[in-house]
This record gives sequence, C-alpha cells and structure tokens, in this order.
Amino acid sequence: MRKFSFNRRLVIIIVCLIVSFALMTVSVVIRNKRSTPPLIQQFGNDIVGLADRVVALPANGLSGSVSSVSELLNTYQENQQLKKQVSELAQTKVRDQTLAKENKQLNQQVKLNDSLTDYTAVSAAVITRTPSSWQNQVVINKGSSAGVQKNMPVMSGSGLIGRVAEVNKTNSKVELITDNNDSANRFAVQITTKSGATVNGVLSGYKSATGQITMNNITTKAKIHKGDKVVTSGLGGVTPKGLYVGKVAETGGDDYGLSTKLYITPATDLTDLNIVTVAVTKQ
Repeated sequence: MRKFSFNRRLVIIIVCLIVSFALMTVSVVIRNKRSTPPLIQQFGNDIVGLADRVVALPANGLSGSVSSVSELLNTYQENQQLKKQVSELAQTKVRDQTLAKENKQLNQQVKLNDSLTDYTAVSAAVITRTPSSWQNQVVINKGSSAGVQKNMPVMSGSGLIGRVAEVNKTNSKVELITDNNDSANRFAVQITTKSGATVNGVLSGYKSATGQITMNNITTKAKIHKGDKVVTSGLGGVTPKGLYVGKVAETGGDDYGLSTKLYITPATDLTDLNIVTVAVTKQ
C-alpha cells in the first residue's frame, strides 16, 4: 500500500512536469507568431513601465538639478578667478606704467645733474602739493640739513621749475615759475634771437588754459621767433644765469599795447612733478 502511494505521487509529478514544459513551449510558439503579447502580459508590462516612469521621473529631475547646481557653482568659481586675474593684470599694468614713468624722470634728472657743472645737484622728492596752491608751490623732502638754502634754483626734467622760498631742517617750500601771485618774486629771463640780439624780460604769470608761461616788460624791437630758447638772465642777483626755462610759443602785445608779450612753453611739465633737483652753489 505504501509502495503504491509513492508510485502515484511520482506519476503525478512527472505529469505536472510534462504539462509545464508543454505550456512553456506553446507560450513561446504563440509569442513568436503574434506581433503583440497577450492582453494579460500587455497589462503587466504597462503596469511595470508606468512604475518605472514614476520612479525615474523624480530621480532624473534630482540628477538634472544636482548637475545644474554643480555647473552653476563651477561657472561662478571660474568667473571669480577670471575677475581676480583681470584685476591683477590691471594692477600690474598700472605698476609697470608708474615704474616706467619714474625711471624716465630719474634718467632726465641724471642728465640734468650732469649738465649742472657749476653747482652741486641735490635730488629731492615732492612730498606735498595742495590743490589750493597747485600752480604756486610744492614742498620737497630736502632742507638745510642737505645744504639747501633760500633762493636756490630748483630744476626738474630739463629745465627750471622754481626757486626755494622757505627752508626747514628736513624739507623746503619751492616757489614755482607759474606762480601768479602779485607778491611772488619774479624770475628775470632773457632770449638770444637768431640775429644774436639779447632780449630781457621777466616771467609774469601763467596761462592755465594752454599751460604756457607769460613773459613781459620787453621793450626791445628785436625780432623774436617761435622756438627761441628762454633762459634765466641772472639780473637781480637772485637766480643764477643760464638756466633753461623753455621755448617761445607765440608773441603778442600786452594788455596796454606798450610792449611785446611772449608766451613760453615750459621745458618741464609743471603739472606732473615728482623728482626735482636743487642746484646748490659750489663753495
């Protein structure tokens, strides 16, 4: 009885396996022959596809957002780095221009110092120039301790810019040739014309619109030409003779029509003074 029961179960198992294989074979054949899967399989596939889209949509959106934020942060960092580089380049350019300008001025001072054979050249830096007295005076960083004395001529570039008006221990005040004050000590100058005539006069003011110095008190009728050189005459005993001032730019009558007025282009740009030379008389 027990053996019959075992054989029966074995037969049932074999039959079930045969039926399963048969169903699988039929399913494969039907699937290969039909262009679309069965309705139940389609429904299942649609459910699975919908679930995939529901899960994938926020995941893809989150991934895209993270990627966009990352790209935005990278762009911001690159932009900050570029701004820093541009700022550094601008600063370097300004520094190079400043150094080149100072080097040019120092070279001019070296040439000027070589030409002052009758004087001891004392180089100084302009430390103060106030807007209220811009064209009248500057303060330099050399004083009596460096041998500077009142009324000594002060040069810059290739020409005269003024004279020492006040001396302290470590600094001095320089009265410029562009000083328009009536109380200013005028500079006596002269011109040697192409014909050899000497024309004397004084520097009387400054024409800010053109950057030219005016010269009047000229009574001679000698022909003065544009480009004639103007130098100090030494008359009056204040400023030494022969210091270069500038060139004649144009001529004209004075306010009263009594004598000739000259307009002189200074040898040095008086609006940009940084390094100057005090001509100290040799003892």
